[in-house]
Amino acid sequence: MNQNTQEFFFGPSHRKVEIGDFITLCKNSEITLTSGAKISNFPVAYKTFGKLNEHKTNAILVCHALTGDQYLLGEHPVTGKPGWWEEYVGPDKPIDTNKFCVIVPNVLGGCMGSYGPKNINPKTNKPYNLDFPVITISDMVKVQHILIEALGIKKLASVMGGSMGGMQVLEWISKYPENVNSSIVMAASAKHSAQNIAFNEIGRQAVMADPDWCGGNYIAEGKYPSKGLSIARMMAHITYLSEAGLQRKFGRKLQNKSELSYGFDADFQVESYLRHQGMSFVERFDPNSYLYITRAMDYFDLAEDFGGSLALAFERTKCPVCVVSFTSDWLFTTEDSKQVVRALSASSSDVSFVEIVSDKGHDSFLLPDESLAKTISGFLSKLEL
Repeated sequence: MNQNTQEFFFGPSHRKVEIGDFITLCKNSEITLTSGAKISNFPVAYKTFGKLNEHKTNAILVCHALTGDQYLLGEHPVTGKPGWWEEYVGPDKPIDTNKFCVIVPNVLGGCMGSYGPKNINPKTNKPYNLDFPVITISDMVKVQHILIEALGIKKLASVMGGSMGGMQVLEWISKYPENVNSSIVMAASAKHSAQNIAFNEIGRQAVMADPDWCGGNYIAEGKYPSKGLSIARMMAHITYLSEAGLQRKFGRKLQNKSELSYGFDADFQVESYLRHQGMSFVERFDPNSYLYITRAMDYFDLAEDFGGSLALAFERTKCPVCVVSFTSDWLFTTEDSKQVVRALSASSSDVSFVEIVSDKGHDSFLLPDESLAKTISGFLSKLEL
């Protein structure tokens, strides 16, 4: 194993950004993906916060959501903004880095250094783009499992994540239960719904309809599908919020004006907000990675490998599992979480369930919430390292 850095292009300006904290897996680490394709000698970008103890029993793996990455804490190298879970991870915080070593890998297919469409195809000496194999949540977790083994960790103190990260957690406790001591699943489900697949398809079509997508070869053409990716992000971002939250924050307030323009500029604050979300996303995320990762979420159906029985998927799951949902989350509903809880109970797993009252929608697990902080800290306080 060796540490290194790589440079990647970001945004319409194609500016180079150096991404560090890599582990390059050995050439004999070939794995077969769900699609049947084989990959080997692939990089996994990750960061750690806190230190492993002598026996390597205090590691917590945090699995990020669709548009997240390994920069959970500290300044992001592309945006310069703080990490996406600063509220919950750090010294004396719910996930206390004085006690735990937090490991955050960028997922397979991602654009922050892990093996994905941006990586160079040795056969062409150009980025893979759409020649990159289609991936699944199972493939992401298989790579994470190899990473944990490479770090010499036999059993994780906990694995946790929200949204797509929660899907990865469910995959971990189903397929690798012997390597997990506890887990927290937030705002997630055991399969992607038809509605969520539909939302993802609209996003992908927006990207691919942009003339500057160039069939996925935009970097070589010196172009970038900014408009398409921005629209995809705007649409997706609405699903992360709630009507009550949008009404509370924006209502029908006008943006820097006292009366309607009777045109198609951003009259309302909510319009300006979404446009900002779309354009800032374009600067930090790769369009092809967006296609691949949303597709991985669509394909996720944990029960499918177990004859359609979700309870059978958890037959070997013996570690404590905490499932968390949020009342205003309509993307991954409380009923989705309860289906997971019922399946875990049916398999005699040690499961607890918490529904948190919030009007912040699906993104609630990323935002400051006293109930979530207490749930996490209370759950982890019971662990014996």
